[in-house]
Amino acid sequence: MIRSVLVANRGEIARRVFRTCRDLGIRTVAVHSDADASAPFVAEADVAVHLVGNSPTETYLRADLVIDAARRAGADAIHPGYGFLSENADFARAVAEAGLVWIGPTPESIDAMGSKIRAKEIMAEAGVPILSIEPETAQPGDFPLLVKASAGGGGRGMRVVERSEDLEGELTAAAAEAVSAFGDDTVFVEPYLPTARHVEVQVLADTHGTTWILGDRDCSIQRRHQKVVEEAPAPNLSDAVRRTLHTAARNAAEAVGYVGAGTVEFLVSDGHADDGRVFFLEMNTRLQVEHPVTEEVFGIDLVALQVSVAEGHALPTDEPTGPTGHAIEVRLYAEDAGDDWAPQTGTLRTFEVPSGPGLRTDSAVESGSVVTHFYDAMIAKVVAYADDRTQAVRRLDDALRRTRVHGLTTNVGLLRGVLADEEFVAGRVHTALLAERIADWTKPLLDDAAVQRAALAAALAQARTASTSSPVLGRIPTAFRNVPSQPRTRRLRVGDEEIVVEYRAEGGRLVSDLADVVEASPSHAVLLVDGVTETYRVTVADETVDVDGPAGSLSFDVVPTFVDPADVVAEGSLLAPMPASVVQVGVEAGQQVTKGDVVVVLEAMKMQHTITAPVDGVVTELAVTAGQQVESGAVLAVIETIEGKLP
Repeated sequence: MIRSVLVANRGEIARRVFRTCRDLGIRTVAVHSDADASAPFVAEADVAVHLVGNSPTETYLRADLVIDAARRAGADAIHPGYGFLSENADFARAVAEAGLVWIGPTPESIDAMGSKIRAKEIMAEAGVPILSIEPETAQPGDFPLLVKASAGGGGRGMRVVERSEDLEGELTAAAAEAVSAFGDDTVFVEPYLPTARHVEVQVLADTHGTTWILGDRDCSIQRRHQKVVEEAPAPNLSDAVRRTLHTAARNAAEAVGYVGAGTVEFLVSDGHADDGRVFFLEMNTRLQVEHPVTEEVFGIDLVALQVSVAEGHALPTDEPTGPTGHAIEVRLYAEDAGDDWAPQTGTLRTFEVPSGPGLRTDSAVESGSVVTHFYDAMIAKVVAYADDRTQAVRRLDDALRRTRVHGLTTNVGLLRGVLADEEFVAGRVHTALLAERIADWTKPLLDDAAVQRAALAAALAQARTASTSSPVLGRIPTAFRNVPSQPRTRRLRVGDEEIVVEYRAEGGRLVSDLADVVEASPSHAVLLVDGVTETYRVTVADETVDVDGPAGSLSFDVVPTFVDPADVVAEGSLLAPMPASVVQVGVEAGQQVTKGDVVVVLEAMKMQHTITAPVDGVVTELAVTAGQQVESGAVLAVIETIEGKLP
């Protein structure tokens, strides 16, 4: 009997496993890095063990430290979550050798299927079509190709290569990302099918010979090969294709004597047709990020089933009935679409996702949490379940509309854009759909008029806050002006746009030309527009004002009256787009560069970001070295054109 489980992971998956453990009466143990010391998952564990350091290679990828932590904390089992060491067969062996229960598949299964290269060989022997090509023999007509990490997923170590001359460099870059994220630099190459669908099958097997097939999931909505939206069951699949998928998944699991929860992934071409083609991609020998949608449509707890299997219990011979209804999950990332999807770091002033029937949130964060650059940018998964797909789409979009996230830019606009798209609503999805539609999906959620009204609500709350901030100011009427005919103005900034809000006091009331002011306080404002009442929730701080209104949320920066000279940097400065580690410096001070030359390579949240020369010129200043940590906005280098400074 398992009595105490250490979760060798962090963030939302650690919290997810802890939740089931509490339901089962199992004591929980967390491990955490320096940066995660105050994270919610640490606070929720019964006990926690500190792993000194921050980077995954210092902490969560150190199998010896994790096993030692389990011993010190008195755990008798380890759950690996996903990512990090979850598909590391040597870790699974070491756990068993330490006398602990491994809540996962056998090391032999991980060796066989955890390596995507070996998994393809096994599936080819079983007669399942695969996609594969040797990079040494690739011909110009074989492109585009996809470079992938053998030991992991999540889009890391993955590159699309359009031209043969780029292949060697992309292989090197993919290997560097792979070793950073998974501790293994092995990569492989396969043909790239941009308009196929990404469909996966959930399997669960015990040690008594029973294998369950728990339906399928569509994961085709991806950005840079990282899943963004997942749903179960996969829509618009013919019965013939669905049977082929399920049979192939069962054969894959049984071919290696699989035990525990796993996922078999496929590319599907023409999935709506009876003669649609199915190609094996890989098997993930672990719990998937998107497992909640399967749990919702089958009414099961996959983590509880993992624990039961690890304890040696047999699964019922009959598989659970289902799927029933439809579930959709979106991944909420701290990233900025307006800055090439750069990961965002800092403090979440507010994080609130609605709860209610058919809604589920698995989150890594809460209000006040600090998001760092050391780990993945995903901060939460929001799931909606309903009787059918149309209702699930509507319920999820409404939950995102009412979600309050302030302090960091997120992809909530993209997610709502996906859910509103007619192709997605119709279930006509494929892996290139996001790239094709991204311009539409990332348009501002609020039109100009809605932004202006939100800014007005912010300014009114600022005014009420100022009037109550001290006994002296409290005796001065709100919006007081020496010249009563002149309005009071406040300047706010959202993104790159500066907004000037004007209002005035008339007869003790605040008045604006934008809308009728029904009520205003330091924490909310009520506006009347064309007979429609709109209520805004407002949080005022010294430098920011957060507004949550009927159309969604906005965060405004308060524009200072004076500019700090320290904020001014030299022309031609290349700035760090996010807090990061410098992994490579490609130039020297005084070196002449050509537009597009690599100046600095940064790594943040296990992804590499290349900073290139924007023009032909000379490096007049080089401010960083390899291994250095930089903050967002830090000057990396200064490049001047041959004729003079950059325009």
